[in-house]
Amino acid sequence: QVQLVESGGGLVQPGGSLRLSCAGSGFRFSRYAMSWYRQAPGEERELVAVNTAIGSSISYTPAVKGRFTISRDNAKSTVYLEMNSLKPEDTSIYYCKAATLLDGRNDTFWGQGTQVTVSS
Repeated sequence: QVQLVESGGGLVQPGGSLRLSCAGSGFRFSRYAMSWYRQAPGEERELVAVNTAIGSSISYTPAVKGRFTISRDNAKSTVYLEMNSLKPEDTSIYYCKAATLLDGRNDTFWGQGTQVTVSS
């Protein structure tokens, strides 16, 4: 049974930091690209950051570049999103996604989301 469980969200003041975690189970974590998305009320879900399975290539949406860092620990089947210098516009539900086209598979899995609120 595949599971992606996010944690680490919460309420933080502008300029503060949070670290999100997403623990995967039930699939071969190291063979999946891991991504963080976010969705604010009334908005489309948008890609925040991605860390690929092969070579751990990393990319970020311009709005978070220089403030957010995505990393993964394959031994723990966990992907992280370190968020610094948070702004009110970062307020969203944050979701992690696992996806692969490797090994003859075409899989996409989503976590349930964790709320991040940036407010004074």
